[in-house]
Amino acid sequence: MRKCLTCCLMLILIYPLGVDLYLVGLPDIARDLNASAVDLHTAFSIYLAGMASTMIIAGIVSDRFGRKPIALLGALIFSCASYGAALTITADQFLFARFWQGVGAGFCYVVTFAILRDALDDDKRSKVLSVINGITCIVPVIAPVLGYLLLMNFKWPSLFTGMAIFAGISCFVCLVWLDETYHKNKDAHQATDRSGESLLSSLFLSRLFITCLSITAILTYVNTSPIILINQMGFSTAQYSISMAVLASFSMATSFLMPYLLSWLGQTRVLFLSQMLFLVCACVFFFTQALYLNTYLNLVGFAMIGVSFAMGFGVLMSQALKPFKQNAGLASSVLAICQIAFSAGYIWTMGMLGVSAVNMLIILLVFSSIANVIILIAVPNEQRSLQV
Repeated sequence: MRKCLTCCLMLILIYPLGVDLYLVGLPDIARDLNASAVDLHTAFSIYLAGMASTMIIAGIVSDRFGRKPIALLGALIFSCASYGAALTITADQFLFARFWQGVGAGFCYVVTFAILRDALDDDKRSKVLSVINGITCIVPVIAPVLGYLLLMNFKWPSLFTGMAIFAGISCFVCLVWLDETYHKNKDAHQATDRSGESLLSSLFLSRLFITCLSITAILTYVNTSPIILINQMGFSTAQYSISMAVLASFSMATSFLMPYLLSWLGQTRVLFLSQMLFLVCACVFFFTQALYLNTYLNLVGFAMIGVSFAMGFGVLMSQALKPFKQNAGLASSVLAICQIAFSAGYIWTMGMLGVSAVNMLIILLVFSSIANVIILIAVPNEQRSLQV
């Protein structure tokens, strides 16, 4: 089991590594490739597009041919695309490589959740996903530091060479250590009707909706934090970086404590507590703005968003996959695509409407906390998955 979890951890780290490691090299990339600011922004969007466009394929294929081939293929694609990005000499070539990085990362992301669904029961899966979530929170903190150290001695292509090496090692480790998990379910449930595992089950749809709101909350926080901390509160770049690292530590600590918290309070109480924290966060931002309180209270709100997300996300993902024994890959891909699309759509819509950064957070947090509590009461985890 430790070997399986090690493989899952390496696979899940590929996605955030592709997002965060290269950021410190953006000025050098722009100079050497003669890339515009639009190109640099597109490099992130096209990475997510690569993930979203092929996740369904990865999920369906893994449900048919097994998890291990998709894990190996995803890591291999990411490794090759990363090495290709290191060799690019034009912005178009760079964006092409970034798209295929996203494809590889998407394969790895989807298959990781499917493997955990196959290998672990609901309680263990919730705890493991919470810990994995904490480890992935470390990447945005450590990746810029590693990137800076690489740039001290090498040029920006070394950032992508590093990604290629990590993905290559992940591929080799999975080849040696990862046992196929899907056939176990297949053998044990030969009589199971796949049509009984509907994506329209009440449990899946409810957790899909809640996780979409949770992901949107954390991504809105990440996107609005520079505006609030730098533009409104006057933080320097160094102060902002330090603040984000400290704030991330709250999420990490919460994630690592989740196995104990779940054993003590249980999944239901933890989820309700996480949603109450979202509402408290909204109150902190609202009263800080309305009553002209010390703006440093915004940092308290940011920290609580991270804590609330860490408390709920792993549990919710585990519950969402609970109805699926044969179609866990497909379910994982649908979850990931909807989360990406919903969060991008919300941030884009609020931006087009001219909603301020703080109000974007307040609106989302209030709606999320109220709607999610209602859904959790209406569709408890113990409820048998009903067909719609």
